[in-house]
Amino acid sequence: TTRPDTIMGVSFIALSSEHEITKRKLSKNKDLQIWVEEMIKVKSAEKDQTLQEKKGFFLNEFAYHPVSKEKIPIWVANFVLSDYGSGALMGVPGHDQRDFEFATKYSLPILKVISSEKEDSDQASTDKGKLINSGQFDGLSFEDAFTKIQKFAEQNNFGRFEENFRLRNWGVSRQRSWGAPIPMMISENEDDNDAIPFSDLSDDELKADSIERNGKKYVKEKDTLDTFFESSWYYARYASFKSDADILDDEANYWLPVDQYIGGIEHAILHLLYSRFFCKVLNELGYLDTREPFTNLLCQGMVLMDGAKMSKSKGNVVNPDDLIEEYGADSLRLFMMFAAPPEQSLEWSDSGIKGSFKFINKLWTVSQKHFSTVGHYEHNSEDSEMEKLYIKVNQTIKKVNDDFSRRFSFNTAISSVMEMINSIPDKFLGDNSSEDQKKLVNETLRVAVSLLNPIIPHVTEQLWKDAGGHFLYNESWPVPNEKFLESNEVDFIVQVNGKSRGKLIIDIEADEDDVKSMSMKIENVAKYLEGKEIKKIIFVKGKLINFVV
Repeated sequence: TTRPDTIMGVSFIALSSEHEITKRKLSKNKDLQIWVEEMIKVKSAEKDQTLQEKKGFFLNEFAYHPVSKEKIPIWVANFVLSDYGSGALMGVPGHDQRDFEFATKYSLPILKVISSEKEDSDQASTDKGKLINSGQFDGLSFEDAFTKIQKFAEQNNFGRFEENFRLRNWGVSRQRSWGAPIPMMISENEDDNDAIPFSDLSDDELKADSIERNGKKYVKEKDTLDTFFESSWYYARYASFKSDADILDDEANYWLPVDQYIGGIEHAILHLLYSRFFCKVLNELGYLDTREPFTNLLCQGMVLMDGAKMSKSKGNVVNPDDLIEEYGADSLRLFMMFAAPPEQSLEWSDSGIKGSFKFINKLWTVSQKHFSTVGHYEHNSEDSEMEKLYIKVNQTIKKVNDDFSRRFSFNTAISSVMEMINSIPDKFLGDNSSEDQKKLVNETLRVAVSLLNPIIPHVTEQLWKDAGGHFLYNESWPVPNEKFLESNEVDFIVQVNGKSRGKLIIDIEADEDDVKSMSMKIENVAKYLEGKEIKKIIFVKGKLINFVV
């Protein structure tokens, strides 16, 4: 185990199908033979074993717990790796999710022996807290328990500390003739596997294509390492590309670690793992100050069609050229940014791109009539509708800034801008609107066009130009007016028996009696209260009132 602190939570022992005890039992147990053969057929990679269904075979044998002396059932399980550790593990379902799923399936005890603030009966707690229900070890911290239980095991001859490494072969693939050379010279005789690493060669020998040693001729290995070997540290070399004297210079330490890495989830296991490995090696060799190459990671989702990844072989590919021809590139970009958060997969929808096209046309129409880049807006009106819209504008700027810079939540940013445009009162767009109302509409559209520029650059640049501006990308980014981020008025929901029957726009501090009185005057609410007995009123200040009748 890697968690001796959980030893008092053991409720079963799990063996691999290739463990010695399993093999001894095979010749005597036909059912076990059939089970093992079935498991071998569906044997999966280590990375998939956390996802697969947990299966086990009870050997009808027991082990004795070295501390509590209780009998512990022995199982053969499909999730135990034969090539890591001893091929046997202690099952602690209270504090290991894989063990938890196994114990739940086979109705084995689930013992909690580590204190945790999380009380979740549907999953194991993996926290490293203080020990509980552990007899003589109660109250120990993780660090103290690790040391004391290790010593206890050694003194009582049932365990010892051992260091294990999960070393795997590096499968060299995706090579290029100009790739990173394998740093060794090999025997010219193909039947001889003898080789000399570059580190054992002199400078003159390194420059030669072949050398002789001990009567043997050695030539440079012409095979190359794969592209992972180069892509694992390119970020550091990019930051010091002028360095001719060494592989890296001080510029790398100035720029690294990378602030934001964006890449597909398919690289999460190999490329990103190798990158961290290379970075630590470069740190230990004195080339880099940082031991981690990337500060933040975002793995974007894929575009799906009918639930499946788009691919030519499946014939479910949508040609973007056809869509751009019909709806424009901005409509396509807007749909893809709006349809789902970037880390989730996006289900393709023809109706979705039509909706984006419709919104862009609405923005275009209203901007052509009401938007000008001339002048600067200063809010000084006491009109409640104008103040509400101006607050909405500033709230939108603040939210979009956060969505773009911190959350990468482009879909909610777009949604916020759409809400802001839809919140413009119709009378502000009418021929009889006041000059102040026209200026505020202009400010609202200026903000909308600016905030949407990274998403729909072609349309917004053209709108900016048509409104008297030059290049929008040269303009300063919108900043919210901190004085107008909160409103004294709120949208107040009025319910009858839990169903929304009306809405009020009232002061956030309005008390229950005032809200009750105003709510009962709403025609639709009065209709549902007529002839009914009000048994209870649920009032949530600043949010809702619910009449229970």
